[in-house]
Amino acid sequence: MNRFANLADRKPKDDGAAPAPTGSAPVVAQVPTPPSRVGRKAISGYFVPELSLALHTCARRHGLSLQDLMAEAFDDVLRKYGESPIGR
Repeated sequence: MNRFANLADRKPKDDGAAPAPTGSAPVVAQVPTPPSRVGRKAISGYFVPELSLALHTCARRHGLSLQDLMAEAFDDVLRKYGESPIGR
C-alpha cells in the first residue's frame, strides 16, 4: 500500500518562491573546502574492522592523526618499491 496515496490529490502549497526549472538538478549549497584539504586528494579503501582499529589505536598511542600515520605508511611502501616518498 502506498503510504502517500492520501497526498495524491493535494496541490503544492504556494510559498511565494519561484518554482525550480523543469529538468534541472536541485540547487545544493556549496560548503567551503577546509584549508587542510586544499590541494589534496582523498584515497580510500575497504579493510577489515580489525585493521581499522589497529591503525586508529597505533595513531593514538603515538600522538598522530590517522592521516599522518597513513602518510607515513604510504611513504614506507613507496620506498620499499623504489619510489620517492612524497607524503606530507
